[in-house]
Amino acid sequence: MDCSRHIAGTINDSSIRGKHLPSNHILSLALLLLLCAAGPLGFAQAPVLSKIDPPNWWTQLPDPVLLVQGEHLQRTQFSIKNSDTTIDLVRTSPNGHWAFLKLGIKSAKPGSFLLEARNSAGATSISYTLAAREKPAANPQGFSSQDAMYLIMTDRFADGDPSNNRQPGMTYDRNDPHAWHGGDLRGIRQHLDYLQDLGVNTVWITPVDQNREPDSYHGYGTTDMYKVDEHFGTLADLTALANDLHVRGMKLVLDIVPNHVGPAHPWVEDSPTPDWFHGTNAQHRLAQGNFRALMDPDTSARDRKDVLDGWFVDLLPDMNQENPLAAQYLIQNTIWWVQETSADGLRLDTFPYVGRQFWHDFHAQLTEIFPHLTTVGEVFNGTFAMPPMLNSFFAGGVVRSGGTTDIDTGLYTPFDYPFFSVIRDVTVRNAPMTDLANLFRQDSVYPHPDRLVTLLGSHDTKRFMSEPGATPEKLLLAFGILLTTRGTPVIYSGDEIGMAGGEDPDNRRDHPGGFEPQESSTNAFLPARRSTDEASVHDAVKRLLALRNGVKELQQGRQQLVQSDDDTIAYVRGLSLEHGCTAGQQRVLVLANKSATARKLNIEMNETAMEGCTRSEMLLGDQHSVQVSSHSISANVAPLGLTVVQLR
Repeated sequence: MDCSRHIAGTINDSSIRGKHLPSNHILSLALLLLLCAAGPLGFAQAPVLSKIDPPNWWTQLPDPVLLVQGEHLQRTQFSIKNSDTTIDLVRTSPNGHWAFLKLGIKSAKPGSFLLEARNSAGATSISYTLAAREKPAANPQGFSSQDAMYLIMTDRFADGDPSNNRQPGMTYDRNDPHAWHGGDLRGIRQHLDYLQDLGVNTVWITPVDQNREPDSYHGYGTTDMYKVDEHFGTLADLTALANDLHVRGMKLVLDIVPNHVGPAHPWVEDSPTPDWFHGTNAQHRLAQGNFRALMDPDTSARDRKDVLDGWFVDLLPDMNQENPLAAQYLIQNTIWWVQETSADGLRLDTFPYVGRQFWHDFHAQLTEIFPHLTTVGEVFNGTFAMPPMLNSFFAGGVVRSGGTTDIDTGLYTPFDYPFFSVIRDVTVRNAPMTDLANLFRQDSVYPHPDRLVTLLGSHDTKRFMSEPGATPEKLLLAFGILLTTRGTPVIYSGDEIGMAGGEDPDNRRDHPGGFEPQESSTNAFLPARRSTDEASVHDAVKRLLALRNGVKELQQGRQQLVQSDDDTIAYVRGLSLEHGCTAGQQRVLVLANKSATARKLNIEMNETAMEGCTRSEMLLGDQHSVQVSSHSISANVAPLGLTVVQLR
């Protein structure tokens, strides 16, 4: 229908020219305008299919729910051509921009099919692929206390492909701490030799999904949960990184963010359902870090919602995981990333800000599909020291009541941010070493204290070396304790060379040597181009990692605290601590001294895991500084020193 011609003809009709339109003509004209606005066939316009999440799926996985984005999807019939796949449920948004399609794939064979959308105005179709899952050998292996993890903020580590640095509408400026700096996935791949030589075997990378905002280099403000950001490369680059790691016997941990999306995400202005988010851009709660409100059954609903329903930093739209379709979308999204990449583990961002029922369902589905996948949750708000009792509330493997219902989150482990706080207090703030001993005495609140992921710092904290009073010697003492205590240690990229950095974003400086052109000759990836201070710290950390990697008691053993005072602490690691050396077990004794003077420690071995040990071998320290008698051991520990002894 040529609307303009028909409207002009109606208005210019000789019977009404120069007169007011009669009522019947007014009605005709109104209907004509309405029909023209609605499209060539009146009220209906042909459907448009522009995007499907997830973009592909696998036949051996659970039935997916597709989120279809397009136009004119209301009053549209969907069908599938050339496949035994069925459509078991359809739900469309009132504005016709979104459709949820639940597929039945139990009888489907791998391959591509056409998804057709049809209404009275026409039809369109789009190809969709169901692939066969890879063989079980490609499944995630999981991380554990036997591993040593290394945290990389992708944008700040190394630029392996300068051609992707400048993206439309984005700010690329290495002199601006809030802008994109050019680090990418190829840059990480190019420095795997450095990581393997250092002694780490697990790489945790910050989120790689698309963040189309000028200052979202960090990856935590996604604008598309199914695309690798163009700054970082492609999905092929990510899978290549995973493959390179696996060939080396190393592992990959992806950073997953089910709590929120970025403010520029299309959903913010056009949500798939009215309750897709908690609140709206115009009216929402500010997220509060009062995690205690989640434990207390008498907490008000207001305080609980301030944690669970608030927008993080008053900016990031908070996903509503109580909406079953939103929850399904988020869980499927994680399954998709793991299946596509064969990632071995997940770091779960802003863990307490998401309801525990969601985490229970999340882990139940992920574990059923990927039995060996492991997860670590961020329980941290950056404002106060996290007590172990509060941290352990979110750990999986035990049912916690909290303020709502009895739930096991299924989380493999939380980070040990209590350790992070105490180790800094002890080494640079002159707190007594007994504070660390008291922290270890609270390990019983965790169902699996051996799984805790311990750390000296992260991309969310001030660098250790920028703490007042920090020195390389104190940093190495902290590293010595980190790499000999229970748990899975993680090293934030740059700490192994003693990098400085204040609060965010200063703690996210570029890794020296990862970017060209170089402003100086320093390149921390190459031994010959490290500064004297960088080399000193790096080589000491490398020796500590080699020690840990070579002693199974330090990787897998339980831990027994045997002695502490203001300046020193002594603990034993062993695979079984119920008996002493008389049962044929060997022990590893760790002695740490934070004072500025040497200390001689005398430790009674009776009724400890060291009972019956008669022989010693120095693993770290002066061989002549340790003496073992039938019932005790004495050792001289250097100032700001660490002594590690193997006992039999």
